[in-house]
Amino acid sequence: MPYQPRVAILVPTPDYPEKWQSAFARKAAALSAAGLLVEQRVWTDPGDLSGFDLVLALFSWGYQRDVAAWYALLDRLESEGLPVANPVAVLRWNSDKAYLAELGAAGVAVVPTVEVAALDQASLVAARATLGAEEVVVKPAISAGADGTHRIAPGAPIPADALGQRRLVQPLMPGILTEGEYSLFFFGGEFSHAIVKRPASGDFRVQEQFGGREESWEANEEARELAAAVLAATPAPPVYARVDMVGDAAATLHIIEVEMIEPSLFLHHAPDKGAAFGRAVYAAI
Repeated sequence: MPYQPRVAILVPTPDYPEKWQSAFARKAAALSAAGLLVEQRVWTDPGDLSGFDLVLALFSWGYQRDVAAWYALLDRLESEGLPVANPVAVLRWNSDKAYLAELGAAGVAVVPTVEVAALDQASLVAARATLGAEEVVVKPAISAGADGTHRIAPGAPIPADALGQRRLVQPLMPGILTEGEYSLFFFGGEFSHAIVKRPASGDFRVQEQFGGREESWEANEEARELAAAVLAATPAPPVYARVDMVGDAAATLHIIEVEMIEPSLFLHHAPDKGAAFGRAVYAAI
């Protein structure tokens, strides 16, 4: 029997509240079909990883709620020289949304963003003026699943969990409400599939837990070129990537987020149901 490489997938802690097992099963099935042996390791205490051919951070859900433990894990993976996908340099870069400023400086169209060290009314007023927008979205620089993300209308108070905290301030992009948010998926640098995610009526968040829904989308040339510019600007080539973008008032696309740590990959929308994902992971070994 041919050798089957062992892959450790980092998963949430046992008390993690969100259901992740069904999504894990879909990804694990794609990896098994590619000839890989998959095992789970809790990301906060993964134990000895030296026997694995590859460590995948694919389900390290909750890392944004224990940032110190997350960065300590990245330091450990790097110091031990373990084979990791995505590479540790990519995971570290993608952990903090300060990467949006880096992408913008590299000429990539990103959602206009003002970083505030400690959000208060004065800094919010200043950010609105800089952005030329009255209705804004504030979010933590290290977040996932819309944790701590708020839409603030003119005259509305700053939410208690954001007050005095480091936050990113962005204009509410019109496209999120009219067309939705587009996600393009890449495995081994090759385009796989795309979806559009739309928020529930009255909301701006597209995540499923907030009533968002998704459907397959035929990515146009503008979207593909924008995503390619993102991949070209990352610290190392990602094995898997999800690139999220939204339109402005003129429907011009801007990067709102890049997911290279633990993204939902929506493999059921992929024409090959995840075969390219499995091959890309296998090739990373």
